[in-house]
Amino acid sequence: MDQQEPSRTRTFSWEDPTIALRQGKNMSGFEYLKAIQAGELPPPPISPLLDMQITEVKEGRVTFALEPAEYQYNPLGSVHGGVLASLLDSSLGCAVQSLLPAGTGYTTIELKINYVRAVTHTTGMIYSEGTVIHMGGRIATAEARATDKAGKLYAHATTTCLIMRPERSKPSS
Repeated sequence: MDQQEPSRTRTFSWEDPTIALRQGKNMSGFEYLKAIQAGELPPPPISPLLDMQITEVKEGRVTFALEPAEYQYNPLGSVHGGVLASLLDSSLGCAVQSLLPAGTGYTTIELKINYVRAVTHTTGMIYSEGTVIHMGGRIATAEARATDKAGKLYAHATTTCLIMRPERSKPSS
């Protein structure tokens, strides 16, 4: 029996990286992130969901910004820690992605966050700048800081990412 990929219903328009690769859009991680930042490719669905966007892409460093809002609140009356975790994880992972060649993926295998102070809708824009610390053949590490416009620290994080390089085809005998 021939198995097909299940179809998905889309509520956001975005450039699914697996489809883009199948269509020959062989972009490096840096090129892909720059295209999203420039609006040439739509952002992944998590970005409009949390109202966050890429503000800067450099090789090994990516910054995201998020405007805190009440719809992101937890029961304690501040922005849910998961929102900040998503912001930090995005800048961390994308910093790693910015150094990857075309056809190479990554996934977060560890994320450590220290929350320093609460974020509310009155905090103003929060920026998360992720920077690669180490880029190896299979493992990458990065660090990020979530700050406001004045540089006040709200959280900081580190990550370990698994690099998923394409398998090389073996010569036939």
